Amino acid sequence: MSAARSQVVGVLLGMVLAVRIGQAQEHVHTEPSPPEVQDHSQHQLPEQQAGQAVPALTDADRAAAFPVVHAHPMPDNAIHGFALLDRLEAWDADEGAALAWEGHGWIGTDLDRLWLRSEGERIAGSVEAAHLEALYGRSIAVWWDVVAGVRHEFRPAEPRTFAALGIQGLAPQRFEISATAYLGEHGHSAAHLTVEYELLLTNRLILRPLLELELNGKDDASRGIGSGLGHGEAGLRLRYEVTRRFAPYLGLVHARSFGRTADLLRSTSLPVHDTRGVIGLRLWF
Repeated sequence: MSAARSQVVGVLLGMVLAVRIGQAQEHVHTEPSPPEVQDHSQHQLPEQQAGQAVPALTDADRAAAFPVVHAHPMPDNAIHGFALLDRLEAWDADEGAALAWEGHGWIGTDLDRLWLRSEGERIAGSVEAAHLEALYGRSIAVWWDVVAGVRHEFRPAEPRTFAALGIQGLAPQRFEISATAYLGEHGHSAAHLTVEYELLLTNRLILRPLLELELNGKDDASRGIGSGLGHGEAGLRLRYEVTRRFAPYLGLVHARSFGRTADLLRSTSLPVHDTRGVIGLRLWF
């Protein structure tokens, strides 16, 4: 009887062990493969799955992938213009009411421009001095232009025309400089230098010192000028910019003649220096 029980127990244990081994083998076969051996057939293109080769790229495919980009037009050669009536001022002279003007403007591109410059003075209803310059300007550096052209003087004396060559621009520390040489008929020559600076006291209140010097190559008695340093003028003008385009100002100006020019003025009993207060307007367009 005990032998029969032993046989039954042995059979049951064998069956349980067989079941456990079968479950272990099934778990091993159903476990996911490592990433490096996974089957990627499900990610293949239909042509690859079907055993077909990928078609070669054509010019049309490349053109579609890299379309032609049309560049926007650059504004470098656009034509612009600017006009500034820098000084339109009045004062009370010994001879009567006096008026002076100085202005300039240009039209052109960033590199090439046509410049117009004018300056003059009228005292007691008579034009004492007036000239107009037409100059071609070429940019040679940042903030600097070379100019060349003609200058026509309407007064004093008879009209006269000069060839002009100069340079103008913005020096370090923001000093504005203009230097021009002139050559006229019969060997007459001259040079003009202007240096100015703008000191911002506030956003709208601006103090502007200015220095002008004139030199002449030879005596010209008909115009009251002598050779060498002939005339100088120093001014200090305080303007208030109601807008950037419209600015009234008050100023103090001292003018003086030197050397041979001063001698010619003394010989005609004219003053060689003058200090005056002015009231004026500055406009730009």
